[in-house]
Amino acid sequence: MQPRNMSMSGVVDLAAVKAAQEAKAKAEQARAEAARQGGGAVPAVSASSLVIDVDEAGFERDVLQRSTEVPVVIDFWAEWCEPCKQLSPLLERLATEYNGRFVLAKIDVDANQMLMQQFGIQGIPAVFAVVAGQALPLFQGAAPEAQIRGTLDQLVQVAEERFGLTGLTVDQDGTGPGGEAAAAPEAPAGPYDALLEAAVRALDAGDLSGAVQAYRNVLSDDPGNTEAKLGLAQAELLQRVQGVDPQQVRKDAADRPADVPAQIAAADLDLVGGHVEDALGRLVDTVARTAGDDREAARVRLLELFEVVGGEDPRVTAARRALARALF
Repeated sequence: MQPRNMSMSGVVDLAAVKAAQEAKAKAEQARAEAARQGGGAVPAVSASSLVIDVDEAGFERDVLQRSTEVPVVIDFWAEWCEPCKQLSPLLERLATEYNGRFVLAKIDVDANQMLMQQFGIQGIPAVFAVVAGQALPLFQGAAPEAQIRGTLDQLVQVAEERFGLTGLTVDQDGTGPGGEAAAAPEAPAGPYDALLEAAVRALDAGDLSGAVQAYRNVLSDDPGNTEAKLGLAQAELLQRVQGVDPQQVRKDAADRPADVPAQIAAADLDLVGGHVEDALGRLVDTVARTAGDDREAARVRLLELFEVVGGEDPRVTAARRALARALF
């Protein structure tokens, strides 16, 4: 079974711009359907269910479907892999310690060559995550525990803030589904959920103006709302490139390197096409060789693209350093 809806390279392309919103909606629908069929919330799981062995036949059920309820961390390993013998027990311990905030899926690459190829794995150990059907690489090779914890903390935060995945309820007495432990009550809807859902529906309908307005409505009352800030930056980016002629935009940028609006338009197009480093580098270079209002326009657009990519992305970190050198 081939993994679906995956952004394996980690770039910001059209899928990454819109898929976060779509995946969150699908995750919410899946949770609602599971609750409807079960007559309530998903039952608590046993602690032993937090670490599972997965093969090709069960990948869709055990990873893709499960990722609509909880982030799934995938550990690609093999018996002959010495670093795996250090990393795998650490990941298993952390899965138990994080107490349902993620599930660890262990995949033996020798027995599941197709999955290894589909994920584009060149060496093991390799660790990925799947959140609401979206896959992303976490790290490859052995890593210090502190670094792994930091990565997992970011994963859990993104899963909660962008997709509403708060993890599983763990039955501490080990009875698991069907036991007497009461399921955790469903969290009440937040004050801006209706507006955020309206933005998602507008994106699905291709109504970018409506999506922009919905996100702005949230931010007018809650300027720090992370989901609305990200959604607005993405929707505005799509709105700017809608209907443009890509060949003409790139020709204008190549023919007129001193034309700041032309460089800004090309950077937008680069980012939507997944060329993150090209987009950020183009605007850093524009800032470096301009002054006054032109420099400010390029700098502001660069900061907006930082929002779309994400402040923790190493390409943004590198571009911030380059921007600082250009400015000072």
